[in-house]
Amino acid sequence: MAFLQSVTEAPESAMFKLTIDYDKDSFENKLDLGIGAYRDNDGNPYVLDVVKQASAMIQQKMESGDMNHEYLPIGGLPQFCKITAEFALGEDSPAVLENRAVAVQCLSGTGSLRTAGEFVAAFSPVKTILCSSPTWGNQAIFFSARGLDYQSYRYYKAETRALDLDGMLEDLKAAPQDACVVLHACAHNPTGVDPNEEQWQQIAEVCIAKNFFVIMDAAYLGFASGSPVKDSYAIRYFVSKNIPLVVCQSYSKIFGLYNERTGACLVVTPSEQTTKAVVSQMKVLVRRNWSNPPAHGARIVATVLSDAALKARWFEELKSMSGRIISMREKLYAALLAKKTPGTWNHIVDQIGMFTFTGLTEAHVAFLTEKYHIYMLKNGRINMAGLRDSTVEVLAGAIDDAVRNCSNVSKL
Repeated sequence: MAFLQSVTEAPESAMFKLTIDYDKDSFENKLDLGIGAYRDNDGNPYVLDVVKQASAMIQQKMESGDMNHEYLPIGGLPQFCKITAEFALGEDSPAVLENRAVAVQCLSGTGSLRTAGEFVAAFSPVKTILCSSPTWGNQAIFFSARGLDYQSYRYYKAETRALDLDGMLEDLKAAPQDACVVLHACAHNPTGVDPNEEQWQQIAEVCIAKNFFVIMDAAYLGFASGSPVKDSYAIRYFVSKNIPLVVCQSYSKIFGLYNERTGACLVVTPSEQTTKAVVSQMKVLVRRNWSNPPAHGARIVATVLSDAALKARWFEELKSMSGRIISMREKLYAALLAKKTPGTWNHIVDQIGMFTFTGLTEAHVAFLTEKYHIYMLKNGRINMAGLRDSTVEVLAGAIDDAVRNCSNVSKL
């Protein structure tokens, strides 16, 4: 067909191109700090013990004929959806008990955010959607593609490498009444900078005053601090204030189910009837997009979280993974201090979660890749789980060299 001749090749995703470049590099001691996936202290992908156990239990049910590969309902695996609400809000949450919190299974966090954005585009009279600056790159792409007026609010202050609360609140107060705001529930991507509880309360006050519809991007509950309850503080506080919201829950990081695409849109409103109506419309969107979701990842999550022993073991593994990340932060910080690397580096231990916004410039990053074969995003974000005990000194030495000797770049 003639129109095919005019189709141009799309640019590669910066994230996945980074992985391709890393894989092509033949240098023996190369270091990948780009891709957002957990690695153990040997640098290997980590399959959780509870995931292995749950998978074996599911396989046994398959072999016995108690489970099959039939389509799931449009809204997903019922047990998984119920557990998702209880996980985010607590089993004793009034919203859960009153059927005001209901989940629709989606394709991990990406599919959940897209579904929430499509819902806002279809039903909100105000088409403005606000996301933090910076934020996860996909948000701008699929919210804008839905015809929403994508705007940013200040979030990260480069000078302090910390939260710009004053700027954030000022921008939110200036936004249109009844707009939609996207917030990261914890372990903000890409900065690793989170509001504290008092700051979350101030943010909630503005959301109430502006009558915002809130989307909570929740990919790291339990992965930031090691405690899902602590990491879900913002979600639970907003729900306690009857702020209508959708929690876009991903299980990729916290269960290591990256390629299973396991997630959900958890709808929470002040009334059971409103929640029921919103969920019904989200199911229409799901039907249009992927008809019904995959089962295996949802079955794993449901199996683990419905079994007391497996759930307890999962909590232990969460603490182990988050603890290793915290340890890498502490060791990198100590190594930079020992080298008296110019600049301030306390943000490395002040930030939380998988990612650190190092403050390195694009020129620094290029220097690190060319000279040391260290791969990271151009904005200086690194995956702390990509570090291990044996590579902390390598990274610290490379950063020290870059800051001191990378030409035409101001010191940090």
